[in-house]
This record gives sequence, structure tokens and C-alpha cells, in this order.
Amino acid sequence: MRRCFVCAADMLEPSVRHLAYPGGERRDFPIACASCGLLLAPDADPARCRADLAARLAGPTFVPDPAGAYGLDLYTLRSAATALGLGIRPQDAAGRAELRRPHAVRAAQADLYALDGRERVPVSLGLLCRPPDLDRVLAAVAAHAAWTDDVVVLLDAAAASPRTVSDEGFPHDAVRVAARPLDGDFAAQRNALQDLAHHPWMLQLDADETLDLAVGRRLPALAALAEAGDVLSVGLARRNRVDGLLSDVFPDVQYRLNRKAVRYEGRVHERPALDGGWPRSFVALHGAIEHHLGRAHVLARSRRYESLAPGRGRPEEEAALLRPFRA
Repeated sequence: MRRCFVCAADMLEPSVRHLAYPGGERRDFPIACASCGLLLAPDADPARCRADLAARLAGPTFVPDPAGAYGLDLYTLRSAATALGLGIRPQDAAGRAELRRPHAVRAAQADLYALDGRERVPVSLGLLCRPPDLDRVLAAVAAHAAWTDDVVVLLDAAAASPRTVSDEGFPHDAVRVAARPLDGDFAAQRNALQDLAHHPWMLQLDADETLDLAVGRRLPALAALAEAGDVLSVGLARRNRVDGLLSDVFPDVQYRLNRKAVRYEGRVHERPALDGGWPRSFVALHGAIEHHLGRAHVLARSRRYESLAPGRGRPEEEAALLRPFRA
């Protein structure tokens, strides 16, 4: 097995973790996913494990199998459930605490509910783009009216001409255009965009990224799931497509669904700086951001980033981006 059967990350590594099951049984797992926290036995068959997990997520309650070839704590189960459009509810105070302090020793057991229900929190959409991309970006925002009523575009420019975008499905003045020079600092630009949100949560996309409508529809429910678990940031997988071909840099998680107050840090390859660290985030697996790249851009990108932040440009990522996806 090369990739995690839950999150698809190529990050399986040796583990000394164990899980305690109802009834007192303890299981040691020598393999773990460094991304989502999934635990595996050496002989785990990914297809069988995937099928077993789906069957256990089909009812109102997830109950673990002490003899199974995989194991999850509540933190990992929360991400795994989102792949099937589900949220989880801890069954006791200990479970609620475990979500805030992963990874727990207790095997996951939780109640399940559909993310398509009434538990929703309003989410703004923020878009970063350069002036030449503005018309194309604005032409595409109508599709997002199904899940948000607040869209703001932040231009990399000193000023923006006032304009009102009248798209069917959006209320009046729901789509706004603002301007601020990027000046080589991506975190500062994202923070400025965060401040423009009218809702308590914002999803950010770049001009060369798209999001399928089905993925967008579940974002308000994901924000509600996050709030229930005292989470500040939700990551989404990103499919990097170079000249249309899926890159080996996957899932390339991007923490783009954030509470408005969250601040990014890092001039390049910026990430949210979370009070309480990574346990106050989780990865949603119900879909992915589509990132559309050209080979020439990939070849120039890491060099530009390295010039902006020496030592942070990740020049080694160039080869991985140009390498086709390997399952």
C-alpha cells in the first residue's frame, strides 16, 4: 500500500500508536498516516478496509471492529466521515475532549448525521486575482450562488474601479471588488481578504483554482461541524493539474476554509497560524479544489517564491508537480 486509503496521502510511516476498544481490548498498529492519522496493520488490504469503513458509516452510529486491519480515533473518523457526506457527534465528554487533543488512545465510536441537513453556518467566498484575470473570475462566480451570498474579489492592484456585478441568483451587491497590492506577501494578501468577509467563515480561492458546485454546497455544513468541535480551519485537498494532467502532488491540502479572525503567516506557501496549533483544524474529504497550471508556470513558480522568501520556495516541489499522479 503506497497511499492512505482514507485521505490518499503518500505519508504512511512506522507507528508506535495503539487503540483501546470497548471491552478493554488493546491493539497495536505499526503503520500510521502522518496526514489524517489512520492506523494500519501490516497486512491491511486497502480495498477491503475501504469497503468495511463505508459499511460502518452506513448506519446511525459508527462502531469500531477490534479485530479490523485499520483503526481510527475520533479526530480521524471526523475526516473519514466527510468523504461520504457525513458529520460525527461524540457520544460523551471524553470524546469531545479527544477531538480537541488528537490523537486519542480510544478507538472511535460516534453518532453520525448527514451534512446535507440544517446545521449550517454562512460562508463567504474570497477570490485573489490579478487585474487581467478579473473578467474571467467574475464570469465564473454565478455558479457559487448555490451556497454563498457574499463574494469578494481582491485584486493585486493599487485601486479598483467601482463596479457592481449583477449575477442571477445573487442578492444586490453580493459580489464586491476590492484592491490591494500583493507586494510579494501572500499571507498579508489573504489576511486582507479575510477581513473583507461579511460572514463568520470564508473560503479562499485563487484565480487559477475552481471548486465544483457539489463541493461548495457542503461548505456551510462543514463550517458548522468545525464550530461544534472548536475548530478554526478546515483543509481541502487540491488536485494540481499541469496542462490538464493530474500531478503527483496530491492531496496537497490547502487550509482555505477559515474563521474570519484566522490569520495566515508566511510570505509564500502561507498557512493559517492557529491558536492551539494543528488540533484546531481538520481535513475535509468530500471533494477537492481544482488547480489549473501550465508547465511554464510550474518551472518559474518555485524560483519566484525562493526570491521572495529565501529557503521557503520549495524548489524540490517542481519535479513532483511535473510528475504524473502515482496511485
